[in-house]
Amino acid sequence: MGRLLRIGVLFAFILSACTFAGEFTVFGKLKDRKSPFFNPGEKMVFELKVLEDGKPVSGYPVKWERTGDDGKKEKGEFVSAEEGNIIEALTDQPGFVRIYAVVYDKDGKTALTFKDNKGRTQKVFFDGGAGVEPEKLQSIAEPADFDAFWEKQKKKLAAVEMKVLEKKQVAADEKGVVYDVKVSCAGSMPVSGYLMMPLKAKEKSLKAMVTFRGYGVTGSNYNIKSGYGRIVFAINAHGFLNGQPKEYYENLKKTTLKSYGFDVKENSDPETTYFNGMYLRVMRALEFVKSLPEWNGKDLEANGGSQGGMQSLAAAGLDKDVNTCYAWSPWCCDLGRTELKRLVGGWYIKYTPALLYYDPVNLVKRANPECSLSIVSNLGDYVCPPSGVWIAYNNFPGPKKMEVRQGCEHGYRMPNYPKYFFSGNQKK
Repeated sequence: MGRLLRIGVLFAFILSACTFAGEFTVFGKLKDRKSPFFNPGEKMVFELKVLEDGKPVSGYPVKWERTGDDGKKEKGEFVSAEEGNIIEALTDQPGFVRIYAVVYDKDGKTALTFKDNKGRTQKVFFDGGAGVEPEKLQSIAEPADFDAFWEKQKKKLAAVEMKVLEKKQVAADEKGVVYDVKVSCAGSMPVSGYLMMPLKAKEKSLKAMVTFRGYGVTGSNYNIKSGYGRIVFAINAHGFLNGQPKEYYENLKKTTLKSYGFDVKENSDPETTYFNGMYLRVMRALEFVKSLPEWNGKDLEANGGSQGGMQSLAAAGLDKDVNTCYAWSPWCCDLGRTELKRLVGGWYIKYTPALLYYDPVNLVKRANPECSLSIVSNLGDYVCPPSGVWIAYNNFPGPKKMEVRQGCEHGYRMPNYPKYFFSGNQKK
């Protein structure tokens, strides 16, 4: 019995150690600041704390790197202290500074890791930053024939009669109904999405929203409750079928849609880039929703994040009836930033002049001045760099507001991240 008891105690100890192993994170902020924006040459002071189960800990090596839109680079390291550690930086021109830091085991050789919300193993890190005079940022000049090009695309779309190719009910309850809808469109693919709305709605009684998806080869999805009090049309980016087995999308991902949008040859001509068909479907989706008798004729929202945010901004620029636009960390803003030597991340489309016709920072200039914009920028997001998001914000003519998030990347949000809010052209 004694031996069995000892084994049991040892097993319980091992289980306890595994169960209660510390979860490490990094919390970073700007020290004693209510804004992430500075004057040229003003010192930026970042304070980082290594946390174990939410509590500051000491003794862990941290290696960091400073990069920025100014092209400057700097590296350093420190050993974590419970009271926090300081990193200083500055820049003397409009743009952003990025601070990226990774925490290591006490031997300094192996990075600590954690499981993110998708179950992937990630290094324990901080990714954030600060900026100087972002309101002065602008992109390279748009093409001289920009408006003529889009008039041509709109005529191409108008030449294809809008027809509902398919409308199949896929869900219903006592309040709402969902249809799988296909709508004719110029280009090689139709508009494909889920239409959600209340049952027995009266004519001209409902607000409407078109939602757009992020980058990927997946169908759209639906939530019947989102259509209880309004029209919601959730389209996929490609016009293919929704609600198919995983193998259907995996096959497309490996074949016709492999790395879509990144083909330099396609992107050499604005008529052949993948985004041409995508934006035609954006316009036709809006046109379809406006044709519904239940739409109230005045409230039309474009909504999406990442690639969906890109489409949402494009929607506002291409259709004057859009009067509300929401874009979380929109993709492909400031596509010419490499020509201006601005900082880029590891996942971006190689610049060609043809892509400027699809850059949201150019399209949003054409939005209805009465359209309102809500936009989100992450200071550690270099899939959708904060400089590009800010340029889109600068160029938007209507009432606007922005939420800026510290310590957040494109797919990661630092726990308890600081938020900063801005409206109009004034920073608050």
